[in-house]
Amino acid sequence: MRTFRFRRMNLRVLVALAIIAILATAAYGFAASNTVQKSRAGDGSGAISGYTVTNISYQIDTTDPGLIAGVTFDTNVAAKTVKAQLTANGSWYPCTGSNNNLTWTCAPVSPDPETSVAAADPLRVVAAQ
Repeated sequence: MRTFRFRRMNLRVLVALAIIAILATAAYGFAASNTVQKSRAGDGSGAISGYTVTNISYQIDTTDPGLIAGVTFDTNVAAKTVKAQLTANGSWYPCTGSNNNLTWTCAPVSPDPETSVAAADPLRVVAAQ
């Protein structure tokens, strides 16, 4: 009787192992069947060209003619963001575009000693697409 019981126990162990093996294989099959959409990545370079600023016109403050109230100028290519600086280490003033973002007005420039006609040197313009 002992041999019969031993074989019966071995059969149960073998069946249990077979089920575990089947489940493990099925789980691996599910994990191996993942799909991922195509994507792109790249690296490149291109030349950075500057803007040409023309038709510069300063507006004088109405209460103090020694101060600059604003500046208007044109760029040769349309830009999205433009800022201007009137003195070497002064504040940057935001500009508003018109004429398809070819003409820019930086005004009102708040009257302060930094925007005096005497201190205005140099006009610096930064533009970006």
